[in-house]
Amino acid sequence: MGDKPTLRPGEAIGPALIAVANDILAEARAALDDPERSDAVAVHDYRKAMKRWRAFLRLIEPFLGVEGTRLRMEARDLARELARVRDVQAALDALADLEGAELGLSPASVTTIRGRIGEIKHAAETTTLTPEMRTRLRAALDGAVRTAASWPLSRVGFAEVAGELAFGYRRARRAIPADWSKATAEELHQLRQRVVEHRYQMEIVQPAWPRMAKLWVKETQRLRERLGSHQDLVVLAGMTAPQHPLARWRSRLSPLIEKRKARHVAAARRLAGRLFAEKPKAFRIRLQALWDNRADA
Repeated sequence: MGDKPTLRPGEAIGPALIAVANDILAEARAALDDPERSDAVAVHDYRKAMKRWRAFLRLIEPFLGVEGTRLRMEARDLARELARVRDVQAALDALADLEGAELGLSPASVTTIRGRIGEIKHAAETTTLTPEMRTRLRAALDGAVRTAASWPLSRVGFAEVAGELAFGYRRARRAIPADWSKATAEELHQLRQRVVEHRYQMEIVQPAWPRMAKLWVKETQRLRERLGSHQDLVVLAGMTAPQHPLARWRSRLSPLIEKRKARHVAAARRLAGRLFAEKPKAFRIRLQALWDNRADA
């Protein structure tokens, strides 16, 4: 996390939240403005910043009202316009996952499949992050910076923030499948979205809970990665459907994909069980107590 702005006991909450907002928006702007980043890297880094931004907006939305919702929806819609590049990269990541797991793909098959996906990726990159699209993305970021400067957050205290953190925790906890063996790809994808939100929100309060929060974020990231790898495999499987780019490899890829997906689901189940064992009310009370004790230290 380095020197990223966070909430710190003893310091005003409102200005700290605005500093966090500006840091996220600067991260997104850097992804677009850095001439050394390829289009693929720029899309990845921008989308990553927008996930952090949307998680942050979800946290403070009750303090902002409709303006917070508008900004979150705008960020979501713009990120979706870049999803094609991300989906193709997900297929490449899934292929690397299968290769790394040594599930039986020959080097020649991997090279051929990777080449086919690479062709699709190149086509997607050249038609997605166009100069016009970069202009739209920059304009949205500039507007968000101007809006954040006037947010009415002067009266927000940590009790309100803790309540919203607990709400995010509850959203993730409720998204956990009742029966992991029957969970659909969409259910696991929704869980991942909630976990991503919770992971970024918890970064903001790490100074209140230094050692444990660092471990918490690390474990939440592990859960996110397992669920993300599962989703990548779902994307790769979709490319093997009839009339799709990898249809000719369907019979060979499908059993390997299912086997690897099952391993990711099993690992995700164990991680989620540990992370979300506590009731949301107890989680909120513990956050508040940790904050109060640090403030008095």
